[in-house]
Amino acid sequence: MPTRRDGVEAGSRPLGEAEDAGAGLSQPGTDRPRARKRFGQHFLVPDWAAKVANAIAPTPADTIIEIGPGPGAITSLLTARARSVAAIEIDRDMVARLNADRPDNLRIVEGDVLDVSAAQVQQTLEELGAASHAVRVAGNLPYNVASPILFKLLELRDAGVPIVDATVMLQREVADRLLAAPGTKEYGVLTVLIGHRCDVIRVLNLPPGAFRPPPKVNSTVVRLTFHEPMPPVRSDATFHSVVQAVFTRRRKTLANALLAHPAAASAGPAQLLQSAGIDGRRRPETLTIAEFAHLANTLAPA
Repeated sequence: MPTRRDGVEAGSRPLGEAEDAGAGLSQPGTDRPRARKRFGQHFLVPDWAAKVANAIAPTPADTIIEIGPGPGAITSLLTARARSVAAIEIDRDMVARLNADRPDNLRIVEGDVLDVSAAQVQQTLEELGAASHAVRVAGNLPYNVASPILFKLLELRDAGVPIVDATVMLQREVADRLLAAPGTKEYGVLTVLIGHRCDVIRVLNLPPGAFRPPPKVNSTVVRLTFHEPMPPVRSDATFHSVVQAVFTRRRKTLANALLAHPAAASAGPAQLLQSAGIDGRRRPETLTIAEFAHLANTLAPA
C-alpha cells in the first residue's frame, strides 16, 4: 500500500465543508470556520455542500463513515438523512466543536484515518448500534494522500469492516486515473489495483469556485462500489508487485518492464509472457486488469 507523504496527515482538510457551517474554527468577528494553512483547508460554499450530500445520497437505513468532516456541514446533512454516522477527524479543534453539538446518531473518532484500525471502526459502529450493518464511506479526501486512503479502505474491508461503497471527493486528476482506460496516459497502478476491487463511476465535478478560498485544482466526486477481486488472483502480493514493477517502466515493452520484478526476471520475461499468452512487445499501459491478473497468476505458485 502506498505510504503517506509530505507530512500532512490524512483526515485533515485539503478541501472542506460549507463556508457558513455552524461548527468549526471561527474567523474573527464571525462564526465561520477559519481555513488553516497547515491542513490546506478550503470550505465548500453552501449550495455545493448540498450537492455533495445529494451525490452521497444517504438513506434512513445507511451507516456512514465520513472521512475528514471538518466543521461538520456535510456531516449535519448526513446525520439528518442516515441511520448513523461515524466521522474520522484529525483536527482536535474541529473534533471538540463537532462533539459540542453532536446528535445521538453521530460518533467522532479523533485521529489520522491511515492509522485507524478495523477494531476501532468496529467499536465505534457498536456504539452506534450498527455493528452488523453494511457500511458506506463518504469524504473529502486530503489530496496528497488520497491514494493511500483508498488502499486503506480496501485494508479495512479485508479486515472485516463491511464497506459496500465509498463516495469521495478527489482532485480531478486522481479521479481521471481511477476511471482511465487501457492505453491512455492516465492509466496506471491506481487504475489497475483499485479497479481490480471496485467499480468506479464519476458522480459530480466541482470547480474551484465551489470553495472559499478557491483551490488551484478542480475536484471530482466519484463512487467506488466494492466487490471481491475480479478476476481472482492466486496471490494479492504477486499481483500488486507485478503491476507496480512494470509501471515503473511504462514506456518500455513488457519484456523489458518485467525485468523490474525480481521473480519475473528470474523466471525469464519471455517465457513468462509466452505462458501467459501476452505479446512481450506490448507496453504495460495497454494491458487490461484481467491480463494483469492472468500474468500474475502465471508467475504465482499454483
